[in-house]
Amino acid sequence: MKINKLLFVLATIGVLAVGSDTSVLAGTSTANLPVNVTVVTNCTITTTAVAFANYDTLAATNDDTSSGGVSVACTKGVSAWIGLNFGQNAAASPRAMKAPAPATDLLNYDLYKDSPGGTVWGNTSATGLTLAAAPSKAARNYTVHGRITSGQDVPAAAYSDTVTATVNF
Repeated sequence: MKINKLLFVLATIGVLAVGSDTSVLAGTSTANLPVNVTVVTNCTITTTAVAFANYDTLAATNDDTSSGGVSVACTKGVSAWIGLNFGQNAAASPRAMKAPAPATDLLNYDLYKDSPGGTVWGNTSATGLTLAAAPSKAARNYTVHGRITSGQDVPAAAYSDTVTATVNF
């Protein structure tokens, strides 16, 4: 009798084990799981300095030129324009570098979109640099041309200015 009970218990466990298999379920049901995101419009901007060589006030016929750069990365398909303000020492063109305090002397210069002495690079959509729609998120590099006109009468000093570059999108 003990063997029969043992066989009955083992048989019941086997049936329960088979009954828990999902292959014997009566049906299935499905639902869609939405997945979404919004890609935002964005641009970033970095700069490299326009560092002029030494300026000689006695060289009356030689302008001093140099170049720097602006690098812009935008979301693919985004159109933008880059503006350069007139710096800390001028309200408009020409821009001006200032000698260290307490001096108040200014050395005029300007920044250009196309070549030294070409088209002044301003800070509006009309005077800034217009960019076509970004072909990818890769950074695009643009040259900033600088020129100090010759013959300015200023004392010897280290002159500087800070211009803010802005990407508008």
